[in-house]
Amino acid sequence: MERLRTPDERFINLPDFDFPVQYETVSDPTGGDDLRVAYFDLGPREAKETVLLLHGEPSWSFLYRKMFPGLLAAGYRVVAPDLPGFGRSDKPTPREEYTYARHVEWMRELLFDKLNLSDITFFGQDWGSLIGLRLVGEHPERFRRVAIGNGGLPTGDERASDAFFAWQKFSQEAPELPIGGIVGFSCVTKPTDEVFRAYDAPFLDESYKEGARIFPLLVPSAPDDPAHDANVAAWKVLRTFEKPFLCCYSDSDPITKGGDRKFLAEVPGTKGQLHVTIEAAGHFLQEDKGEELSQVLVGFIAAT
Repeated sequence: MERLRTPDERFINLPDFDFPVQYETVSDPTGGDDLRVAYFDLGPREAKETVLLLHGEPSWSFLYRKMFPGLLAAGYRVVAPDLPGFGRSDKPTPREEYTYARHVEWMRELLFDKLNLSDITFFGQDWGSLIGLRLVGEHPERFRRVAIGNGGLPTGDERASDAFFAWQKFSQEAPELPIGGIVGFSCVTKPTDEVFRAYDAPFLDESYKEGARIFPLLVPSAPDDPAHDANVAAWKVLRTFEKPFLCCYSDSDPITKGGDRKFLAEVPGTKGQLHVTIEAAGHFLQEDKGEELSQVLVGFIAAT
């Protein structure tokens, strides 16, 4: 497995993002050199609560910069990895090296084998939910609570939205993938030019975007998808998951609109929770309303 590594100088002087980064290595399933994964591990290690934040595509942990302060002020330990292919993490090439199963395993190795996290409050959005909910389904004993915003766990048995298929088509046909522009276009409030540049920072050129290119094709959208059976198995566990489970979707995301209905209907842990709709927020609700979302999580933890 070949991989690219973004130079450190690309991450200097990013707006409101001077948090210290750490690195761990995870195994290359092809038998090659280990893969370096970046992550943020903030707050006291002995904290009573550990919050895991998983970003989606094509963003990176910069997306959580508005949420870190509120969670840290509450006294929590906060862990936010950059998925392989994004942020400061190594970027495998070619794109065929990216699979759903590998990303689940890379995060499992980092979070459980290397960091030994347990009693986790998990929040995931976009691909962060696809990967994180697989981990919840396969290792429910590691989790104390779950919160999902603008995400899901598709099996391929249900039809994705027209907005998703339009995004999938664009991701494959655009001659250049404008990472910052994609994030900005998916927000209600347009980010500043500095923020656009920060989302672009990990990607020197198109060769660094193989993960961003392939991720839309890895979302299960047919029953014969390679991830179908594993996601069906995870849903079987979620249907018995009685720990607190919160839905906090935004009001302006055509991609995941209505995605909370399945969780509310089928996951027993959703019963009795104060589910919220984040108003005036698009697909990347952490960018639009990160401070508000952090307080939703603080309230969720305090109430449960």
